[in-house]
Amino acid sequence: MAERAALEELVKLQGERVRGLKQQKASSELIEEEVGKLLKLKAQLGPDESKQKFVLKTPKGTRDYSPRQMAVREKVFDVIIRCFKRHGAEVIDTPVFELKETLTGKYGEDSKLIYDLKDQGGELLSLRYDLTVPFARYLAMNKLTNIKRYHIAKVYRRDNPAMTRGRYREFYQLTMTIAGHVRKEIPSALCIDSLQVNDRRILDGMFAICGVSDSKFRTICSSVDKLDKVSWEEVKNEMVGEKGLAPEVADRIGDYVQQHGGVSLVEQLLQDPKLSQNKQALEGLGDLKLLFEYLTLFGIDDKISFDLSLARGLDYYTGVIYEAVLLQTPAQAGEEPLGVGSVAAGGRYDGLVGMFDPKGRKVPCVGLSIGVERIFSIVEQRLEALEEKVRTTETQVLVASAQKKLLEERLKLVSELWDAGIKAELLYKKNPKLLNQLQYCEEAGIPLVAIIGEQELKDGVIKLRSVTSREEVNVRREDLVEEIKRRTGQPLCIC
Repeated sequence: MAERAALEELVKLQGERVRGLKQQKASSELIEEEVGKLLKLKAQLGPDESKQKFVLKTPKGTRDYSPRQMAVREKVFDVIIRCFKRHGAEVIDTPVFELKETLTGKYGEDSKLIYDLKDQGGELLSLRYDLTVPFARYLAMNKLTNIKRYHIAKVYRRDNPAMTRGRYREFYQLTMTIAGHVRKEIPSALCIDSLQVNDRRILDGMFAICGVSDSKFRTICSSVDKLDKVSWEEVKNEMVGEKGLAPEVADRIGDYVQQHGGVSLVEQLLQDPKLSQNKQALEGLGDLKLLFEYLTLFGIDDKISFDLSLARGLDYYTGVIYEAVLLQTPAQAGEEPLGVGSVAAGGRYDGLVGMFDPKGRKVPCVGLSIGVERIFSIVEQRLEALEEKVRTTETQVLVASAQKKLLEERLKLVSELWDAGIKAELLYKKNPKLLNQLQYCEEAGIPLVAIIGEQELKDGVIKLRSVTSREEVNVRREDLVEEIKRRTGQPLCIC
């Protein structure tokens, strides 16, 4: 502080000297020389951080969540977690940051989106980009070869955010990695109408027969992966203009990647004179045909589309890949549904775990990651459009009083209800008006009110009121817990 004060004094004196020289109409050379000294002093001084205006805002690409928004989030989480648990998945967690070398070289061109942390004189660290690579590291560290797990946590990407479309720099991922094939129930549970599937072996085989060199496979794959956002012409221009691909090679790729369909397209490509001669592509097509047979057995083959433009730019995928795109309901009749981007995606990766295993042992994995922020955006918009009220608490009953000087009795009763496992609350005022207590219940969506009055205390009863029907009944105090559980559908205690 003393050094800054001294510099400020020097700046003040030098400023006075410059002004004095100008008043005296000194030579321009002398004035310029003194102005130069003033600027150097100001540069040494730097900005006064204490005087800078502090703007209250969240960092770019992040947001706060209100109680209403958190209630929606928890409901979405609940739908997905119940599905994970129904298939016997176990939950794990990993650190929010990893060693930088753990994440390096796993995401292709998307590696530039990784947040690196400032070196604090120890390990070089980065914020996790997804939950898949940390999971592979977890498997290798713990020498696990068979696990069915789910993981819910925040991930971080130094991307250009689009908040209205649910694209953030900090967002939740819900990931499940399983061994074996199970029916995917989550898309239907979240009103996702269809999924696109492809296979990296088909893509690699297609690139090979089209004339793409091995060294350009991944970079061309990243270009193809943009076809859900931009036109084929734009993708072709990027391939040719930025990545040096010959125009005729790009045209051959375009003939393939603009095709999509079902099992009939798989069978058509199995007969393709060039693609069917590529071993990798043939293996991928064979597995996709088998996948469609399983999907038919599960009765969901009509919800799956084989899309040759689906590329999933991440480097670690080795087999089947899939992606779900959620369509937003049109605002007006006749309008086209609006796509908000990928909300769930995943695939098979055989070699990722081996990258971390000292002996290079491969552990084949198939996973699904759900980017729930985009789902939240759509659910929130739909709730607002329907003007649907969302409860932000799970309170079953409010303990209220009909007269003054009954705070102690309210505290006793609410304590009894808490001990019995009832979700109860009371207004934190000494003598609240009964009308205010009832209005609070209506606003908060609390279904029941337990009213204490002087007469009720004498009779050993509690007046239980339904907020919606306004019906009131006297319940013996010892029967109150069971009556609340009966009315709210909470399981009764069987002793």
